[in-house]
Amino acid sequence: MASAWLLPEHIADVLPSQARRIEELRRELLDMARSYGCELVMPPLLEHLDSLLSGTGHALDLQTFKLVDQLSGRSLGLRADTTPQVARIDAHLLNRAGVTRLCYCGPVLHTRPAGLHATREPLQFGIEIYGHAGLEADLEVLELALDAVQHAGLKQATLDMGDARLVRGVLADVSLAPAQLDALVAAMASKDAGALAALAADLPASVQGYLHSLLSLFGGVEVLARAREQLPAHPLIAAALDDLQWLALHLQHSHPDIRIGFDLADLTGYAYYSGVRFALYAAGFSDAVLRGGRYDEVGAVFGRRRPAVGFSLDLKTLEALSPASPLRAAVRAPWGEDAELRAAVRRLREAGETVVCVLPGHEHEGDEFDCDRELALVDTQWVVRAL
Repeated sequence: MASAWLLPEHIADVLPSQARRIEELRRELLDMARSYGCELVMPPLLEHLDSLLSGTGHALDLQTFKLVDQLSGRSLGLRADTTPQVARIDAHLLNRAGVTRLCYCGPVLHTRPAGLHATREPLQFGIEIYGHAGLEADLEVLELALDAVQHAGLKQATLDMGDARLVRGVLADVSLAPAQLDALVAAMASKDAGALAALAADLPASVQGYLHSLLSLFGGVEVLARAREQLPAHPLIAAALDDLQWLALHLQHSHPDIRIGFDLADLTGYAYYSGVRFALYAAGFSDAVLRGGRYDEVGAVFGRRRPAVGFSLDLKTLEALSPASPLRAAVRAPWGEDAELRAAVRRLREAGETVVCVLPGHEHEGDEFDCDRELALVDTQWVVRAL
């Protein structure tokens, strides 16, 4: 029999030092989002399953915990991603005609971890802009994403960019069964040339050549020029390459320290994204710190197709990658029943100070606060002095 204090695999408590830093990041990022004009929404953790999974595809279905509502008998789900909920809010509860900027931060649950050391309970922070189809919204979301990792103190970040329209342009004149398309996209994403050749064997020779060209189109900004030479002159492809170049140029000016790369065969989220997609990587961490892009179809299942672009990240991962922050300065005070002492403690706390009262018998214990001052009785007055 398992011990009662053991948690399920890939589920963990967050202890004081880590929790403090996560909460500080949460506040910083929400304040940053507000500075861009984003409004905070708080969707429920639990929803009817048919609403939660509307239009999200097979992958999210497999990641979603499911249960039965004891009140209605209907199937419920614990959200594995917040974006469908935010799309529902934009489509039905807000129902605005113009631009809507929304942000959120809350836990999501996954049936399986995304990686070997990943949690099944990420704390998802995200930002989404609805109602503007132009690149101005894509650029704003990208700048928000870069600002987020800079707030966390991440160094040597690399932005990887691609576009779902490239492969759609390559395959525009052929018809593929959904299963064949999924397998082909997976082979491209994993750079498996052998599997790609087998899956594309029945396609026209020109299309096979374009698909194999995509596999080699990764690197710096020069990749975009090579893509114009090696891929067909299709409107979707031309638009995607133009958009990627425009965005990269602006980001190089606003964030010169960020390395920008392109992987035109990385089709992560192909069924979800409708245009530019991006991922941000940090040194020493193999998976993406955040992912985002344009997903104009996300609201269609709710009866309101609106241009949409955004990104999300896991605050727990971001905290683990960020440099350690110093302990918060605090005032140490003795515990006592003296009215003047207790009033002095209250005044300090009301002024924004952290005051740690030392309980009787615990005078030599440490904690996670840096008590660099103490509240001491000097000539009948309680005063703060340096330690």
